[in-house]
Amino acid sequence: MILLRRLLGDVLRRQRQRQGRTLREVSSSARVSLGYLSEVERGQKEASSELLSAICDALDVRMSELMREVSDELSLAELAQSAAASEPVSVPVRPMLNSVSMASVTGPERVTIKAPAEAVNVVAA
Repeated sequence: MILLRRLLGDVLRRQRQRQGRTLREVSSSARVSLGYLSEVERGQKEASSELLSAICDALDVRMSELMREVSDELSLAELAQSAAASEPVSVPVRPMLNSVSMASVTGPERVTIKAPAEAVNVVAA
């Protein structure tokens, strides 16, 4: 069984270690106990959205980036699980974003997000 809390904890730990930071530094910055943060990183505790937001702020990482990495890890875990069970599975293809450009228009602001095969326009309301 794939546990989301374990995948999330692994991603949080990697983010922290990439920055060369200790649990103590991040727990202090996020205002969460060192023991609780450790349990979240080990996948022993479910983190609330408020706690995740505080940890992301402490790590200076967008929650969307964190969740994207967790989603990628989940996809890999599901594929591995499926391969072990010898079940055929279709793999969704999600293009990676190349760039984000913003241009001010006479009306609302417009943001263009460019991916390899397509561009998506997002209009701020």
